[in-house]
Amino acid sequence: MEHFWLGMLIVFAAGLLNGSFTLPMKYSRTWVWENIWSVYSVAALLVLPWVLAIAFVPKLSQVYHGLNWHAVLYPALFGFLWGIAQTTFGLSINVVGMAIAFAIVCGLVSLTGSLVPILAFNPADLFQPLGLMMFLSLPALLLGLVFYGKAGARREKEQNGSQSKAKGEGMSFKTGLALCILTGIFGSAWNLGFVFSGDTLRRGVQFGARPSTATYAAWALVLSGGFLPNILYPACLLWRRRTWPFFRQGNWPRELALGLTMAFLWLGAIVSYGIGATFVGKYGTSVGFMLYIAASILSSNAIGVMTGEWKGSSSRTRKLLAAGIAMILASVAILNLGGVFTRRS
Repeated sequence: MEHFWLGMLIVFAAGLLNGSFTLPMKYSRTWVWENIWSVYSVAALLVLPWVLAIAFVPKLSQVYHGLNWHAVLYPALFGFLWGIAQTTFGLSINVVGMAIAFAIVCGLVSLTGSLVPILAFNPADLFQPLGLMMFLSLPALLLGLVFYGKAGARREKEQNGSQSKAKGEGMSFKTGLALCILTGIFGSAWNLGFVFSGDTLRRGVQFGARPSTATYAAWALVLSGGFLPNILYPACLLWRRRTWPFFRQGNWPRELALGLTMAFLWLGAIVSYGIGATFVGKYGTSVGFMLYIAASILSSNAIGVMTGEWKGSSSRTRKLLAAGIAMILASVAILNLGGVFTRRS
């Protein structure tokens, strides 16, 4: 426990990184969504994970060679499902903004990330403290979604479409909200990918990797599966909208740097959370995860307000936004308290 507070500090920093990784998209001038998201996807979901795996997992090819087919296929498959959610997440940010997208998605991922593994592997735990707290967190989560929906709809009317990204992209706010909910439901699929990565982690340690770095071998599989939808959909848009030439027009080095910054912020958040949760100890995936989600929601909402997403909205609309934030944070706190009680018992 001597590293508990150091771990919590690292987890908090990881949440700040996660909540801000899409900020560079706001400063893109020449590229459109599909251009910058393609660069982010290649770097964050393909290149960097494999660089980490090759650098920190000794004899990586032998680690994979001795695995059963399902130990490779299942992580990649659930990574693919998560990749679909990550793609819709990128679209939803472009429609409803960082503040709403992060809060709704993080709240739902926190719930589904706990609920799905229990239903799949330990349904009896639904009647244990974790399951009961999960049910208690639902009203707060749903109320938070209602507040966010009302705040977003009011903002769209008050801004009269002049600053609404939704209209610029041909999507309504309701469509963007639906994308957020879809993302939140499927966004925890990567958890199941790691559930089926136990053999990969064990073989990584057997071949000389530390337990913390052996996870890079699993990340490479899961994120490679997620890479496919994250590159295929932008590629379709690049072809349909004929935005390929944007890659070499204008100040393309600046635009490229923005996409790479997104990748480093996002992967840095994931790696930092893993390190911080390890330092926290047995409460790393409960109290630590609660802090990670809370920091992500708070930082994304602060950035959203500071960058003008709610400019021109009324005080009543901002109060609804604050109420939505409070309800979703309460839902996350209640849910993760169940994890604490379970570990104590």
